[in-house]
Amino acid sequence: MSLEWFDRVSGELQDHLKSICEKYDRNGSLIVERGAKHPRIEFYTELDNNERDYFSTLFFDPHNEEFYMESFDPDLGQVSKVILSDIEDIVDAVHESFHNYLEGDGIEYEYDLDDEYDENERTEETEMYEIDVEWETPEVTAYIQENEVEVTYQFGVVQETGDGVLKRINRIRTADDDLIKDETNFIFSKEEASTIIAMIASHMDSLSEMD
Repeated sequence: MSLEWFDRVSGELQDHLKSICEKYDRNGSLIVERGAKHPRIEFYTELDNNERDYFSTLFFDPHNEEFYMESFDPDLGQVSKVILSDIEDIVDAVHESFHNYLEGDGIEYEYDLDDEYDENERTEETEMYEIDVEWETPEVTAYIQENEVEVTYQFGVVQETGDGVLKRINRIRTADDDLIKDETNFIFSKEEASTIIAMIASHMDSLSEMD
């Protein structure tokens, strides 16, 4: 299993990311995690308080020597995987993630489809399919306020990569007796899990209870 393709793309993406971020007056950087079971490249921008705001993660499957990105569809309740077959697809995907990130910040920009990204072409060149998650636990209630709010968690494992998935479901009952369901998923590697646990445990006293 060669990482030559991974290393080549990592180097080229740094230059592309710099060009993309400079165009919109942003300071963009990336972190390369080469030692994971599925190596990954994480993209972020520096905030004014020197904190990092991550906007995309690119994974590499060394067995099949292919790059992919993951996303979660709350309507289907499924994690999807987009295969990126060549460097052009990869650059376009990172570029699109950055544009989505800017839109989330409420930043307006002009987007030239001819020069930057051909959505029809990208749809033809990429492949999307659902990722198989084996849920190891049932939904566990973390917080409940009867007839108003319920927060549950569920832990699972992505079968192909061995990464962990933590699903959070927030159910809110409105004054009109409508039920609003908000679902989010956090995907992480085994190496990240111990760091996350340690960080939370070290700062439990700083947290306040839900009101």
